[in-house]
Amino acid sequence: QVQFVESGGGLVQPGGSLRLSCAASGSIFSIYAMNWYRQAPGKQRELVASITSGGVTKFADSGKGRFTISRDSAKNVVDLQMNSLKLEDTAVYYCNEVGQRDGVQYSYWGQGTQVTVSS
Repeated sequence: QVQFVESGGGLVQPGGSLRLSCAASGSIFSIYAMNWYRQAPGKQRELVASITSGGVTKFADSGKGRFTISRDSAKNVVDLQMNSLKLEDTAVYYCNEVGQRDGVQYSYWGQGTQVTVSS
């Protein structure tokens, strides 16, 4: 089973930047996409950004223009660059991998990393 190591979270002032990184280890199967989700207190988990195996990216409206997702296929690492951070960006951010193994779709999740935007 794939395991994820997430890093880069922390405390940042409004307008600041953070770069989150997710490193995958273990067996790698046919990957559809790597995603970043976030969940704030009292809210549902939401998709922030995704990148397919072909490099196609997609962003939620909340982060569009401020966030960038990238992937290093050789190292199995996906990063999320977050700029111009706002108070409402405060949440636990989760790395997610979706793919197919033995004809069955799977979805793996990291433990999450806390991002706190505060003045």
